Amino acid sequence: MITIIDYGVGNINAFVNVYKRVNVPVKIAKVAADLNGAQKIILPGVGHFDHAMSELIKSGMREKLDELVMVEKVPVIGICVGMQMMGNSSEEGNMEGLKWIDASVKKIDESKIKQVTRLPHMGWNDVQPVISNKLFEGLEKDALFYFLHSYYFECNNPADILAVSEYGGQFTCAAHNDNVYGIQFHPEKSHHYGETLLHNFSKL
Repeated sequence: MITIIDYGVGNINAFVNVYKRVNVPVKIAKVAADLNGAQKIILPGVGHFDHAMSELIKSGMREKLDELVMVEKVPVIGICVGMQMMGNSSEEGNMEGLKWIDASVKKIDESKIKQVTRLPHMGWNDVQPVISNKLFEGLEKDALFYFLHSYYFECNNPADILAVSEYGGQFTCAAHNDNVYGIQFHPEKSHHYGETLLHNFSKL
C-alpha cells in the first residue's frame, strides 16, 4: 500500500494512475488520521518552497509525518519540491525544511548554462546512479527522466547522493538516507522509466 500525501501541492492523480497500471494499491492522505498504518509514503511537490512547506504544515500532517519517517522509519520518497522540502533550508525561501536529509537547496547557476533558455531546467535528461540501490533497479543505464526545476539539492554528506544529472554542471538528482529518498525529477511524467522507479519504490 502506497500512501500519497495530498496537501494541495502536486499532481496526485498522476501517481495514482501509475500505481493502478502496476497493480499496487494506493491511499490518499489529506489529514493526519489518514496516515495511520502507512507503509510507504510519497511526498509530491511543485512550485515555491515556502508555499509548499506552509501548505504541508497547514494540512496538520507535519507532526505525524515526522513520527512515521524519523521514529518508525517508514520509507518515504519526495518528488521535486517534495525532495527539496526534505533538506534543511532553501535559497528560494525563508522557512526551514523538514530536515530529514542533511542538505541545502540552492539555485542553479545560470552563468554556467550554455542554452539560450536557461531556467528552469525543463525537459528530459539522463540520470546516472552513483551507488547501487533497489530504487534504480533496471534503470542503471540509459534512463531518461523529466525535469522541471530551478533549484537543486546539495547534500552535505556525499554518502547521501544516490544519482546525478548534468545541467550547467553536475548536480544531485536523487538522494537517500536510511528510509528517506528524494528525487528531483518527475517519475509520474517519465513514461516507463518513471513507472519502473515508482514500482521499485513500492517493493523497498
